[in-house]
Amino acid sequence: MSGLRSVSAADPAFTPFELVAIGCSAGGLAPLSTLLSSLSRDFPIPVVVVQHLSATLPSQLPEVLNFRSALPCRWAEPGERPRRGTVLVAPPGTNLVLAENGSLARQPGPKPRLGWPSVDLFLESAARALGPRAIAIVLSGMMHDGAKGIAAVRRAGGATMVQHPRSAQFPEMPSAAVDLGRADLLMPPATIALALDILGEAGVR
Repeated sequence: MSGLRSVSAADPAFTPFELVAIGCSAGGLAPLSTLLSSLSRDFPIPVVVVQHLSATLPSQLPEVLNFRSALPCRWAEPGERPRRGTVLVAPPGTNLVLAENGSLARQPGPKPRLGWPSVDLFLESAARALGPRAIAIVLSGMMHDGAKGIAAVRRAGGATMVQHPRSAQFPEMPSAAVDLGRADLLMPPATIALALDILGEAGVR
């Protein structure tokens, strides 16, 4: 499996991970809360969350996540770089991408057919910018946003994980990520968090 290479820092082929990108939609708050609540405050890899949100209704997603996460959560700002110890949340009404220099940018354009912020667009940009240093995760949601992104990260050598459809309120996104994206691991959210701890302990740049 391409993304789940050796996680031994003594291995000369080991490349530390630099980003965890989590995509979700309908039914995503519960597994996202479970995952984030299981990560410690000293989790060493930056985290970006891309959840479908209404472009017209106000959202307090970062505030809600702050009640559940040991890591502080806030809206992502254009031009900033994801950093360890913080969970950045893609804002509503636009698409978020990771530029080649590692900074975040908003991508203008019409609403994607599968909803916005687009999980596919962000994961594909992370694959281009980070290659094997990216971890992509898809949780509960409708339709198939994230499947193309998972495939891109996997082709680039990154690690890919998907919530097991049987544990998802809306299994379409996880199922598509497995069927179309060929994700490396299929697990419930709490087990995904354990896998992230293992990858995080291996070290980052």
